[in-house]
Amino acid sequence: MKALVLTDYNHLEIQDLPKPGIGPDDVLVRVQAVGICGSDIHGMDGSSGRRVPPIVMGHEASGIIAEVGSNVRHWATGDRVTFDSTVYKLDDWYSRRGQYNLSDGREVVGVSTGTGKDGFKRNGAFAEFVTVPQHILYAIPDNVSFTQAALVEPVAVALHAVSLTTIQVNDSAVVVGAGMIGLFVIQVLKLAGCGTIIAIDLDDDRLALAKTLGATHTLNAKMGSMTEQVQALTNGRGADVSFEVVGAGPTVKTAIDCVRKGATVTLVGNLAPTVEVPLQAIVTRQLRLQGSCAINGEYEAALSLISSGRINVEAILSAEVPLEEGADWFKRLYNKEKGLIKVVLKP
Repeated sequence: MKALVLTDYNHLEIQDLPKPGIGPDDVLVRVQAVGICGSDIHGMDGSSGRRVPPIVMGHEASGIIAEVGSNVRHWATGDRVTFDSTVYKLDDWYSRRGQYNLSDGREVVGVSTGTGKDGFKRNGAFAEFVTVPQHILYAIPDNVSFTQAALVEPVAVALHAVSLTTIQVNDSAVVVGAGMIGLFVIQVLKLAGCGTIIAIDLDDDRLALAKTLGATHTLNAKMGSMTEQVQALTNGRGADVSFEVVGAGPTVKTAIDCVRKGATVTLVGNLAPTVEVPLQAIVTRQLRLQGSCAINGEYEAALSLISSGRINVEAILSAEVPLEEGADWFKRLYNKEKGLIKVVLKP
């Protein structure tokens, strides 16, 4: 099969690899669409440490079942499917508590963390075929395209972040970062009943898109004090909740600075391994900081919201291109070409 392989940091090439085998509880999926995630971009240059070459990346995907294992009972060849990005054990202590995204020994499709004690390598979907266990599969509704289904994973990430955050009708929310996940968080917050949704970013085009998708106000982080501007929009108090969807020190600080006393700050971005936080401000203002890790059962809701049109995934789609052009599009995304948000590859 053809596959786009990260052979060395900052080097991707099309190779001919053996078609992956399947175990008794696995299915082989013929990939029809796969999105390039921001984590793939940061993995490509080695900065995240989670794409150790050689590796076939890609975890936002959809396709058609080509083969099923001997123990697979509820899926058949020809079924249209997408799948969770987390591969977890059903008998894990966390999985049994309904927290499979935190399960011990979990792996992520298209990720390699090296050969250390907790390292793993699982080839992903930048290829004609990918193998996944049956328990992470989801059926694609008839009116949802393969490209739309390839964007279910980031929608589910946004749903998970909002589901962890206590929100009351008409609450105010700040979203720091109007990239793909941030734009989905904004849409979910609108569905959750937030009255004021403030998007903060450095890119005016992305802020304009955020306004189209549900933000009531947009702020360019280069233009003055974000704290003062958010307070002016929230009766002088600050937002009830905030979401940091970048993963860098300055944006984490912005998410903390822009909320009221007693608020919740949900951290979704994880680009930087460590950041400094204003400890005294957190303690004396009694803020709650929480992380949001991946997805924990939100796939069905994401598919339903896309199917019903209540979540718009096409708005963030920049291009659909053949897998063979993937290396060039990775470079364009890495170089932050203006106007590019989501690129979907078609094997």
